[in-house]
Amino acid sequence: MANYDYDLFVIGAGSGGVRAARLAAMSGAKVAVAEEHRVGGTCVIRGCVPKKFMVYASEFAHYAQTAEGYGWSASQATFEWKTFLDAKDREIARLSGIYVTNLSNAGAEIVHAKARLKDAHTVELEGKGTLTAGKILIATGGRPWKPTDFEGAEHIITSEEAFHLPELPKSIMIAGGGYIAVEFAGIFNGLGVDTTLVYRGANILRGFDDDIRAHVTEEMKKRGIKIVLGCQHERIEKTASGYVSHMTSGSAIETGLVMFATGRKPYTDGLGLEKAGVALNEAGAVAVDKFSKTNVANIWAVGDVTDRINLTPVAIREGAAFAQTEFYDNPTSFDHDMVASAVFSQPPVGSVGLSEADARHQHGKIDIYLSRFRPMKTTFYGGDERCLIKLVVEAANQRVVGCHVVGPDSPEIIQMAAIALKMGVTKQQWDSTCAVHPTLAEELVTMRDKYVAPGLGAAA
Repeated sequence: MANYDYDLFVIGAGSGGVRAARLAAMSGAKVAVAEEHRVGGTCVIRGCVPKKFMVYASEFAHYAQTAEGYGWSASQATFEWKTFLDAKDREIARLSGIYVTNLSNAGAEIVHAKARLKDAHTVELEGKGTLTAGKILIATGGRPWKPTDFEGAEHIITSEEAFHLPELPKSIMIAGGGYIAVEFAGIFNGLGVDTTLVYRGANILRGFDDDIRAHVTEEMKKRGIKIVLGCQHERIEKTASGYVSHMTSGSAIETGLVMFATGRKPYTDGLGLEKAGVALNEAGAVAVDKFSKTNVANIWAVGDVTDRINLTPVAIREGAAFAQTEFYDNPTSFDHDMVASAVFSQPPVGSVGLSEADARHQHGKIDIYLSRFRPMKTTFYGGDERCLIKLVVEAANQRVVGCHVVGPDSPEIIQMAAIALKMGVTKQQWDSTCAVHPTLAEELVTMRDKYVAPGLGAAA
């Protein structure tokens, strides 16, 4: 058997790579992890965690408006962007330090360098020489996609720069219709920035249920976000006061900043995958099987670099499954079915399972249960915010195959709903659960009448 410097070498110290490295090292294997930036990866350093802090910060203006309806006097509170940034950066540094500590305590070595493959077992570390490993795990995640094919594209920022703006702009245009674009639209709007969201498609949040997409759009508009659909940028003109976005619709919109959130791409650039013979799929992601193994016998990949389900908890589970399989003699593959997701938009979205359209395609006849309502908190002060709850049920066996919630705390609600759907719950079992009153979530188990879309006359 060949003698290698390490039993396992992990490229990328994000959530998936760190989990795999820790578990492998705890088995007694000799493990090292290379990270070219900060330990923690996209989620901790420039993704979910700092973004959620920004969501929290941006919601307080709305809370203040709500408070007046409950008898609180209007305050003169102001928001200090730099104070928030400093606090956010301190917390991110603390969390990154925890990742470093956990890796070290598990016995894994951390190498701060860009790593690239020289062949299937040899890794070159930029400025630090080469090493060999019996097994190699690619866990480099993804990076924001940035267009370059129109005049003025060099002026745009992405989500990564948005976390470190020296000051808030008075106005911003956000291009994109996915969850990152929608979340940042809510963030900037909540922080008092005049916000325009532009998307080339017919509706935002492609891939989510159509009722959810339409509902979120209307609720965002109620909060003052301008949403422009069906057009995209032709060019961006820099002016003395900001930027003018010239759109394919013929309109010209001037804002202080232009941000693109039009997707992320697997980060495979400069990794030397071709030298090791690692195959990529049509999307440019590392192609893997159900055990996260590539076409090369000793190389695996987990997380966003594989472009399966690009969520942090999924990367963690994939990393854990890899370690169990390769270092604990316990063949394990992660089941990507019924994975819940959340959009921290304003209002937020929780979703698990199939949309109505996908369910009709896969199962034929389905039953829909849908409720739109003003939550108790909003009704009290005469607000106009509305929630939406939708269940998608397979007609033949009454199995609940989709659950979608829009409204306060919906990401928290959907976590528990996901357990039931993963276990194959039927509508009758679902309805047998007693409601918790008064809550928003009780609507989930009190919907008895099938929903008939206007103009259909009978459930499809």
